[in-house]
Amino acid sequence: MFAVGHMSLAYLLGKISGKALREKINIPLIMVLSILPDIDIFFDLLTNSEIHRGPTHSVVVAIIFFIPVFIIYRKKAIPYFLALISHPLIGDFFIGGKLQLFWPLSNQQYGLNELGGPLISIYSPINVALEVTFFVVAMLVLYKTGDLKTFFKADKSNLLLIIPTTTVLLPSTIGYPFDKPLILSQPALAIAHMIYLVIFAYAILKTLSFYYSKRLKPTKPG
Repeated sequence: MFAVGHMSLAYLLGKISGKALREKINIPLIMVLSILPDIDIFFDLLTNSEIHRGPTHSVVVAIIFFIPVFIIYRKKAIPYFLALISHPLIGDFFIGGKLQLFWPLSNQQYGLNELGGPLISIYSPINVALEVTFFVVAMLVLYKTGDLKTFFKADKSNLLLIIPTTTVLLPSTIGYPFDKPLILSQPALAIAHMIYLVIFAYAILKTLSFYYSKRLKPTKPG
């Protein structure tokens, strides 16, 4: 999946699980965790290797990473764990495959295609339709529940959105790591990416502006 699909799916899973657990979710953190496994793309770029969909997409690694989180936060950690593992277990398992899901226990690759199913490319109409659907549903839920307001107020957690904005949304919009910009190859997904990009950029700038002005505000003498 592209970033927009991963983030939309993770938000919906986080929202559903958070409601079931009666826990309020941190939406920016959910968004960050949803694209975190793709950090290996930058390792590929820097080291000229091909480890994408390798260790960072491992469920074993995700569980180990979250053990202390579960110990500290218990059930509150569930929406965030779901956001992280939704990336390999749902998004990439069905779209593209070739995942080292059980690294370091096994280097074997898994996916729908590896298990005998069809190979669904991220450029296929099926995936594009799925991602656009996830995006539309996520935006409707964000609006209906009032969660969209999260991005229009100054909150330190919004600074987490710098990560998806600079690592996946902006690069993919202009082309990286693809052969050409999304607007030329997948216009529908490009529009969805740009909507997230604009919303996230506003949230970041709003928060930075608020805390910068607060810092400059003179303190009253005691």
